[in-house]
Amino acid sequence: MGRIVLENVTKSFGDVEVIPPLDLTIEDGEFTVFVGPSGCGKSTLLRLIAGLEETTGGRVIIDGEDATQVSPSKRGLAMVFQTYALYPHMTVRKNIAFPLRMSKLPQAEIDRLVNQAASILNLNDYLDKKPGQLSGGQRQRVAIGRAIVREPTAFLFDEPLSNLDAALRVGMRLEISELHERLKTTMIYVTHDQVEAMTMANKIVVLRAGNIEQVGSPLELYHEPQNKFVAGFIGSPTMNMIEGAEAAKHNAHTIGVRPEHIEVSPTTGTWSGTVGVAEHLGSDTFFHVHNTGLADIITVRAPGDVSFRHGDTVHMTPRSDVIHKFDQGGLRI
Repeated sequence: MGRIVLENVTKSFGDVEVIPPLDLTIEDGEFTVFVGPSGCGKSTLLRLIAGLEETTGGRVIIDGEDATQVSPSKRGLAMVFQTYALYPHMTVRKNIAFPLRMSKLPQAEIDRLVNQAASILNLNDYLDKKPGQLSGGQRQRVAIGRAIVREPTAFLFDEPLSNLDAALRVGMRLEISELHERLKTTMIYVTHDQVEAMTMANKIVVLRAGNIEQVGSPLELYHEPQNKFVAGFIGSPTMNMIEGAEAAKHNAHTIGVRPEHIEVSPTTGTWSGTVGVAEHLGSDTFFHVHNTGLADIITVRAPGDVSFRHGDTVHMTPRSDVIHKFDQGGLRI
């Protein structure tokens, strides 16, 4: 249970087509992440699956049944938004139980499901508190608990961590991943943060202007991006793109080299430049190198104890086995 298939799905608002025809299959139990820049259509695509937006064309098939015209409440899906949408006057217990009470389940069954969800999410100590007494991360767990008790075919997450600070985002990212491992339920997760995509997903769907640029596992997208857009979007810091004579040496219009695939030396190397800003992160240091004759800036990821200063000359050698090559149209060679 939980296989979702999109067949030739399109969406237009008036004369503006925001989702050109696309096909996508999400297998039962997968953790699939839709990722891309703002305005790429990832939230719209999620809402089409949920039934919160009507498709302009094509079919949404859930567990073999055509759900295109089925109302959101009858699709067997549970959605978690970036805003928690909790009732401030209700306790955590009543917030989690709300969809069950609307379904008129027996109280004993409601109590069982609420207690089960609270146990999974470590909310037992907060069941009698109100949302205003909780942290942002705890409130998001309550929203997820409200989804869990519905025992859905799939969970749909629409940028659920956007309102949390950096530390809480990391913690909740781990909690949602652990939840998936425990429940084995299909999850579709929307984010603009490629780090979230890389660390959480079984399958990543990279979107641009409503089009699917590539579908694959995190490592497939990292090692074999199908075009310059995916290459530049996946990976942090972003891949260095080099054109001109250096790219021509590799029989390509553009070559891409990830910052972590460039070795640095004070004395020898294939390329050289001047160190600009250095970002010291402890275990790693990111150097932004100018005056290379290759690109405006070349970013290099080096060990944290490498001690170049602003204005120093640095020599760089790219690993030849991981240079990415692209043609004039931006497609992988």
